[in-house]
Amino acid sequence: MTSRDAVRAIWQAALAAGDVTPLVRSHLHLDRQHTRIFLLGAGKASGAMAAAAEEVAGDRVAGGFVVVKDGYGGHLRRVEIAEAGHPVPDARGLAASGRLLEVARSAGEDDLVLFLVSGGGSALTPAPAPPITLAEKQEVTRLLLASGAAIGELNAVRKHLSVFKGGQLARAASPATVLTLALSDVIGDPFDVIASGPTAPDPTTFADALEVLARRGLSGRVPPSVARRLEAGRAGEIRETPKPGDPLFDRVTNVVVGNNALVTDAAAATARRLGYRTDLTTRELQGEARDVAREFVARARRLPPPACLIAGGETTVTVRGPGKGGRCQEFALAAALALEPTDRITILAAGTDGTDGPTDATGAIVDAGSIARGSAAGADARRALADNDAYRFLRASDDLLVSGPTRTNLLDLYVAVSAT
Repeated sequence: MTSRDAVRAIWQAALAAGDVTPLVRSHLHLDRQHTRIFLLGAGKASGAMAAAAEEVAGDRVAGGFVVVKDGYGGHLRRVEIAEAGHPVPDARGLAASGRLLEVARSAGEDDLVLFLVSGGGSALTPAPAPPITLAEKQEVTRLLLASGAAIGELNAVRKHLSVFKGGQLARAASPATVLTLALSDVIGDPFDVIASGPTAPDPTTFADALEVLARRGLSGRVPPSVARRLEAGRAGEIRETPKPGDPLFDRVTNVVVGNNALVTDAAAATARRLGYRTDLTTRELQGEARDVAREFVARARRLPPPACLIAGGETTVTVRGPGKGGRCQEFALAAALALEPTDRITILAAGTDGTDGPTDATGAIVDAGSIARGSAAGADARRALADNDAYRFLRASDDLLVSGPTRTNLLDLYVAVSAT
């Protein structure tokens, strides 16, 4: 088995461990207290989660609505499913947000609202608070993504520009009982950050959102309606999102059914089975992708072969150029540039959701020959990195990893295999 075959086998084992069907089945225990169940969902994996939930709940599902990313749809027996734009929200997401709130408000005190959420749920449910328009919400999202804002920062702002996020779906469903099952795509699994926490108490404030904009140099660049809303909220003129201790959460249960530990543990077990000395270094890898990649290569180089270095997490990219790519592709390109021609190291960086940035790739697999292959095809690796154009270079070097929708979403996986 070649090193490329090995990292692919490790990747496939990690994805299998993130299969949502057994995760939902093992966590969804329904008593007979609630005669009607309304099934709601938002996120890349929520369609697959809803299919599993329908199997468990059967004819007690009275209806519902689920929104997923384009290409992640499917057929549900009792629940409507729709697709919308991600990572920048669109009009379909706006309509989907309204539909989710409508179904939640229709639930009565004796009903159960089952909410299935995964990464991507925040962008798929824009629900801007009037008078903020969808276009203005899109602009704020683009600015935050381009600034390299971490997911917690991004969501602190989005929650305070929304009528859906930050516990406000739970507010709409009250007094029904709410059970939320979540796949965590966030380091540390904070429930208020997963998809911006539609059914979770929100510890952030309007003031926090303004601080994020200031920290990322965006205070004077966001649309005026956004600035006005956040300033009015900080002044107490607009009702805050529901906070910890709010009585409405007495009838809300939030459960994380899967996180990055599932995929990293499965990856490590497979690497050991393949005969590699394995170091699962962290499940909290974060930072600027190109910088973290160089450190990852240096650490892999220090391990005596045959060895495998594994990490989980989510890096960020500060967009400075006009290119095309995603955080895993940028990580992979920077790693390839850090490899010496004599290194017998193969590196995988991939998103468990099946997509990396606005591309059809989930990441890439690179080695010491990647730069030469890309150069032979007429691509310039250093220029590509400077332009945030990893996708085009990695396509030229034949290193892109394309999986299609995986219907799970448990952060990113990083693997380095060092051969003898």
